[in-house]
Amino acid sequence: MDLKTKITKLHYDKSAKGLFVDMLEFFSIFYGVVSSLRNKLYDRGILKSVKVDAKVISVGNITTGGVGKTPLVAKLAQYYINQDEKVAVITRGYGGKLSNKKVNLISDGVNVYFEAEDAGDEAYWHAINNPMCCVLTCKDRVKAAKYAVKTLGCSVIILDDGFQHRKIARDIDIVLVDSELGFGNEKLLPAGPLREGKEAFARINKLVVVNKSGNEERAGKYAKILGKKLNCPAFVCNTQPDYIYNIVSGEQLASGEAVTAMCAIGQPEQFFRFLEGRCEVIKKVVYDDHHLYKKSEIDDIKGMIVTTEKDAVKLEQFNRKDIYAMKLKIDLDVKSLIGE
Repeated sequence: MDLKTKITKLHYDKSAKGLFVDMLEFFSIFYGVVSSLRNKLYDRGILKSVKVDAKVISVGNITTGGVGKTPLVAKLAQYYINQDEKVAVITRGYGGKLSNKKVNLISDGVNVYFEAEDAGDEAYWHAINNPMCCVLTCKDRVKAAKYAVKTLGCSVIILDDGFQHRKIARDIDIVLVDSELGFGNEKLLPAGPLREGKEAFARINKLVVVNKSGNEERAGKYAKILGKKLNCPAFVCNTQPDYIYNIVSGEQLASGEAVTAMCAIGQPEQFFRFLEGRCEVIKKVVYDDHHLYKKSEIDDIKGMIVTTEKDAVKLEQFNRKDIYAMKLKIDLDVKSLIGE
């Protein structure tokens, strides 16, 4: 077990003790001071949030790791596209080779200008799955949003993983939390998964409990508890596997096939659980989130591979005909979520 995996396990173990845990908690003190100071500067108006001439919706989370932001961002984008709005999705471009110090136009809603290797897996996934949506990457969300408004004529900006990016003002702050993992041990980084202190909870406009367990009753109860505790509207987003398809031919994979499960995402365990309900998983291969695959890594795996859609966009380049991706479906009333 590498260091990163060990720390991630500790983030969701409230009973963990020992010298290593003590050391992580010591460093969390400094992280907390910096995070708290930054938030206070924004709260008191010393640091200013910049308003752009468009509706801005942030989809983010307070914890590290993948909770399910990308499918929700896509669903929101499609909702506004159906309302005849011109939509831009802005991400940082994690894992891509393009410099995120400048604005990169991945898609203008008609053409896709970069491959996944350059754009980053999430940005490229948005570009090909929402073909009428503009997609941009940049570390500076304000700069990217201004470009989207002035150059592309966008009226709606959706920030993928934008909760901590307070430099840009937003109309709605949506925060996601996993129904099973919650906020982990409720400690700050690096001792826990929290990116910010509990003072950040006051900024949440809408809370979405992402239910991947299939236990809708439990997720509903958890949403009610959190909504009351955080004093904000809480919704349940049920996420389930839809089907598994070949990334070259589109053909669906029959149930019960023996496969290797491979992914590079924030929370791989849930992907494996989904897959084990459909296939015989003979091997699991995990890489760090946003990993750029090498041909040798793929050639080492014999037999059929099943991966996530986020990983699939990076594997298409190898043109291997026995790689499949799992399609997820989410159940959430977007109109109620955004209050329209």
